[in-house]
This record gives sequence, structure tokens and C-alpha cells, in this order.
Amino acid sequence: MSFPRCALLWARLPVGRPAGHRAALCSVLRARVETLPGALGRVSAVASASSSSSSASGGYKAPNTSLFVPLTVKPQGPSADGDVGAELTRPLDKNEVKKILDKFYKRKEIQKLGADYGLDARLFHQAFISFRNYIMQSHSLDVDIHIILNDICFSAAHVDDLFPFFLRHAKQIFPVLECKDDLRKISDLRIPPNWYPEARAIQRKIIFHSGPTNSGKTYHAIQKYLSAKSGVYCGPLKLLAHEIFEKSNAAGVPCDLVTGEERVTIDADGKQAAHVACTVEMCSVTTPWLCAEEVHLCGESAAIDLVTELMYTTGEEVEVRNYKRLTPISVLDHALESLDNLRPGDCIVCFSKNDIYSVSRQIEIRGLESAVIYGSLPPGTKLAQAKKFNDPDDPCKILVATDAIGMGLNLSIRRIIFYSLIKPTINEKGEKEIEPITTSQALQIAGRAGRFSSKYKEGEVTTMNREDLSLLKEILNRRVDPIKAAGLHPTAEQIEMFAYHLPDTTLSNLIDIFVDFSQVDGQYFVCNMDDFKFSAELIQHIPLSLRVRYVFCTAPINKKQPFVCSSLLQFARQYSRNEPLTFSWLRRYIKWPLLPPKNIKDLMDLEAVHDVLDIYLWLSYRFIDMFPDASLIRDLQKELDGVIQDGVHNITKLIKISESHKLLNLESLSAENQSRLSGTSKGQAGRMRGTKTLGSKAAEPPGPNAGEKSLASRLVQQGLLTADMLKQLEKEWLTQQTEHGKDRTEPGTPSKGTRRKKKEPDSD
Repeated sequence: MSFPRCALLWARLPVGRPAGHRAALCSVLRARVETLPGALGRVSAVASASSSSSSASGGYKAPNTSLFVPLTVKPQGPSADGDVGAELTRPLDKNEVKKILDKFYKRKEIQKLGADYGLDARLFHQAFISFRNYIMQSHSLDVDIHIILNDICFSAAHVDDLFPFFLRHAKQIFPVLECKDDLRKISDLRIPPNWYPEARAIQRKIIFHSGPTNSGKTYHAIQKYLSAKSGVYCGPLKLLAHEIFEKSNAAGVPCDLVTGEERVTIDADGKQAAHVACTVEMCSVTTPWLCAEEVHLCGESAAIDLVTELMYTTGEEVEVRNYKRLTPISVLDHALESLDNLRPGDCIVCFSKNDIYSVSRQIEIRGLESAVIYGSLPPGTKLAQAKKFNDPDDPCKILVATDAIGMGLNLSIRRIIFYSLIKPTINEKGEKEIEPITTSQALQIAGRAGRFSSKYKEGEVTTMNREDLSLLKEILNRRVDPIKAAGLHPTAEQIEMFAYHLPDTTLSNLIDIFVDFSQVDGQYFVCNMDDFKFSAELIQHIPLSLRVRYVFCTAPINKKQPFVCSSLLQFARQYSRNEPLTFSWLRRYIKWPLLPPKNIKDLMDLEAVHDVLDIYLWLSYRFIDMFPDASLIRDLQKELDGVIQDGVHNITKLIKISESHKLLNLESLSAENQSRLSGTSKGQAGRMRGTKTLGSKAAEPPGPNAGEKSLASRLVQQGLLTADMLKQLEKEWLTQQTEHGKDRTEPGTPSKGTRRKKKEPDSD
């Protein structure tokens, strides 16, 4: 009997027909329904399938279902063919259907069965709400579910028979349930060495140059690089890549430069040189360099065990060469205590811009000149400030810097002075903390004193405040914790395969699910993806292909700079409209020409514009047709770098103007001072220590103008308050004053036009 014929007979059965006859025909109908496309069979069949499904999952961890964002399944509107289910049976009584659905939801057996298919209590509830809304709000339902509901209404079927249709709907709103095994295979990050078969096909030698700063480890590795027939240098910073690029060509070894924002081919005809200096993320994995016969690594001893273990999994030989520091360095027994005790060759290391500005101003008051280096300055400005400080004929003999001096700059420093030992950091969970610097950080910074190639052959280290000196010695004497794992980042191809299975999922959500499903060996971890997700959420509403969206999200941006973030958004919007970002367009966008900075805020704004030009150049090498004017933009950036250099050269004047206009408290604009202290005792301890070390006046008696500063500004400067906290306190104070004023003038009676919430006696 065909399905249409069977359904027709069912429709003609009188209501008063014996139940047995209806039940007999019902079984035939359901047998046909189960073969319809998309139908999932009856509960008994589903239950047996679930056992095999769960066994197939092996020992995988249960996924974090809070990451599963439900999709919307719209109820069906009126069909052009009419309500076929109602024609074959009869229209459904929605009140009866609601009772059936509520009974279905409360069935413990159904909830357990849902759990077997990955529907925990949260997903089960969300899926049911969507399922119920779909059924109750649809003008017409699919024939199969209409017939089953009609059967249940007349007791010709059991309420459990709804489960296959419920599960089908659940997989529509949570598509991850349908493809969990595939997603686990895609996100399996175990055995990374197998990803590079060309490298595995040869026997390589790995040479690890291990030693502290100023030990010659990098020098010996570079000598091997220069003597090789071909090679690639991979560094963590643009400055380092530039340095090797210049050294190599100066030594007569033709070398190209490749960074995220720049490509320089030394050959006039554009032919690629045998040697390349690049930032590490730009190293090509498709050239013979990656599977080179000899690989040289430079680092501290904390990485030796990890490198050795990783190379053990590849079956390759590892040779460790240990180096000792070439020049002595000593920790002094006395702190600086006052800027009056500064000497030529001193470098004061701060961990906030406000401290840098304040210290620079105090140095200028004492008739001294200082160079300034911090992370957000353009590379050209950093090099210019370093050159100024290193020049023996320049009157500038003092350097004020952040830990940006730790890598990439050759500086002639005699003494490192830690203005503070507290640095805002981001932990492995992406949370901000204020903690004392690590031993590795302290050694890296302290090691910049007394360089072998500088005029100061012996280095000294101390602190600004006496009470920090014992802590510094303790930190420097600690054993550096060994590096236990290396980070892995999902590739664009992996995310694309994820998106194939989850086509309606946002990129940010795809990343969350990927990280949750991923499996790694013990020597690896998945990198923190917060910055990537920030960009993904920023441009989510803009129509872009997944690959283009992925590239935009890997662009290096400072997410604490509003103008930089809005520029990435604008670039993506222009790209989505297929409108090239030309030189003239960008000039209008940044309002070129830009005026020299009149205060510190102006200087920070110029730094942000420089970062925006960096993003343009970075994208120009990924989307040449849409960012066509890279060479013109690079010239513009060099001109802007000169404007910023002039601003930094006159930084004490800018600081003075900013102080007079109360613009110096820039904590709310500075990414490195946005940290919130946790409520733990450890965080509180860091806060107490920070009270003594952060802030320009903490180590010195108040100056003649100290009384002019408000308590609020002093607290902000000392790191005890942020601008956001100050605004909140002001808001709460005004609210409290308003409430008390009302109580005094009109006790128990709210003012006209206001609504006042009744409070408990101790609610304040």
C-alpha cells in the first residue's frame, strides 16, 4: 500500500471506529513516516542508536554546552499547498497539543534520552522551548509531525514518539550536536610534527644557544646564519628583523626583509635573496627554510627541557650550547631614593605611562635631559631616542623607559633603576592582574645594564625605593620557572572546516567551540584567543567571507585604542562594499596633515594614527587590490614618525602643558593601567606594594606645588584609583547627596516628577 493511499484511508475512517482498527492502521502509517526524509525513527530505534553513538565518542571530554548558541528556527507560515497534514487527518487542537508537549517535557525518560544525545538540562530546556514555539506558532506543520501529534491526541501513539521530531528540531537549533565527532577530528591538535612531512623526511640538527642577556648567544647564532648558503632569521619584533637585515647587508650578505607591514627586496630586479630576515609569524612554511638541515634557537635555560622534549618527538638531534654573561652585573645595596642621585648612563624603568611622564618632568625640573622609550612609540622614534641616549656628544644622559627596552634595542646603560616592581599583566584566563614582575622579566630588564658592546662594561641594578630593594634581590635570586608547553593557534583552514559544519555560527563562537573541542599533547596548549575574538565581535555585523574575516581578525591592533578599533571597523566596512582604500581616502580619514602635539593626549592620538597606518600596510600585503597604495602610505607614515619624534623630543614641555590643563592623568586611555585588582589577599598584597612604588611622589617629599593637586588626582596617579572608579564614586556621591537632600526637605515625599524606590534601612 502506498503512503498516499494509506493516508487517504486513514482520513476516511469515522471517528467512532474501534480503536483497534485505528491503532492497526496507525502502525502502518508510522512505518511509512519513519522512512520520510529527515525523520529520525521511533524512540526504541533512537535509544539503540544512542548507545553506539556514545561508545563511538571514546574518551572525549564532555563539551562545554554553554558555548552552544541556539539558532532561530522560524515557525512555518501558511503553505501554498494548504495544510496537507490537516487534509489527511484533521486540524490539530492547539490546546490539546500544548498539554501533550508539556507532558513530553516532564518525562524523565525523555530527559535521559536527550542527555544520551548531548542535550544536557540547559540544552534540553532551550531546545524544548524552541520546539514548542515552532509547533504552537506554525500555521501548518510537516505531514509527519502533524500525523504523530494527531495520533497522540487520539491515544493511537505514545507521547514518547515525539522524541525523533524533537531531536531533529534540537539539531537544527544546535547544529553542533549533529557533527560532534567531525568537529573533534578537525580540532585534534595532537602530534603537530606530523603537520610538516617535508621536514620529517630529512634528518635535521637543532642547536640551542642558551644563556642570559649579553652572553653572546645571539651573536654566535647570527654568525652561522651569515656563513650559510641560505637562511632565514625569525625574530619576535620588527626592530630585531630590521637589525639583522641591516647587519647582513652591511656584512656583504644580501638579505631581504619581511615583516607584517613591510617587504624589502635588496635585488634591484626583485629577485629573492638567499637570506631573509623576518618576524617569526611571517616565516614561510612552504620554502626549504623550515625543513632546513640546521636550525639555531636562542633563549634562556628555562626553555631547554621543552625544546629537547619537542625534538624527541621528531627524532632529531639536539645540541645545547651554554653561554655565560660577558660582563659582570651587580645588585646594589642601596636604592636611588631621590632623582637628585641620578648619574649619566642611568635608566629608570617604569611600568605605566603616567610614571614615565611624571619622572621625565621631575628630571627636567632638575635641569637634566632624558630620552623616553615605551612600547606604543613607532619603531623609528624608539631608534631615534636610543641614538640620542647612546650619543656621547648629546647632552641627554638619562633614559626613562618601560620594559620595551628588554628586546630589540642596543643601549649604553650603566645602571638600571626599577621605579616600580609592580606590572599589570594578563593571566592564562585572560584576566588582568597587578603582580610583581617575574624573575624572567627582571633578569631580561636588568641585563640591559653593562653591555659588552657599550662603554659601560660593568652593570648595576637597584630600585627607586628602599623598601623594594629586598624584593628585587629576592626576585632576581629565584630560579626561573621552566617553560613547560608551547602554544598552538588554529589555522584559517581549520576554522573554515568548522564553519562548514556550523555555517550559521559567528566567528567568535566558532573559536570558542574550537578551543573547547580541541585536544593537545602535554607539551602544547591552545593560545589565548581573546584578542582575536575581540576583533571578530567588532566586525561581526559586516558582511565578509570567512577567510577575509579571519585575516582581518589576525591584524595586530591595540584594542585599548578606540581610534585604532574604529579604523579596523571602517577598513572592513569599505572592503565589504568593494571600495578600495586609496591614499586620498585614507588622508581624508585621518584628517591629514596632522598638527604637532600640543600636549600628551595629542601625542597619544598621533601614536594611534601611526598604528592605523600600520594596519593599512599589514592588510595591503593580504589584499593588494583593496589596499593599493602601500608605498604612499609608508611615506606618509615616515612623515608622521618625524612629527612624533619631535613631540617626544619635547615631551617635558608637553607634560608641563598637560599638567596645567589637568590632562596628565591618562590612566583611562592607557592599556597598561586598566587593570582591576582581584579581591584575593594576594591581589590586596600587590595593591599595598603598589601604593609605595607606583606614583611620581611616592618616593620623594612633596614639592612646593604638591598641595595644588586634588586628593582624587593623587590617588589616580598612585594607582589606587582609575578614571572609571573615580566616575563611579562621583556618581554614587551625587546620588547619595540627592537622596539625603530630599530626605531633609520633604521627608517621606518624593519630588514632583520623580519616582523613588523604597529602600531598606541599611541599604546604603
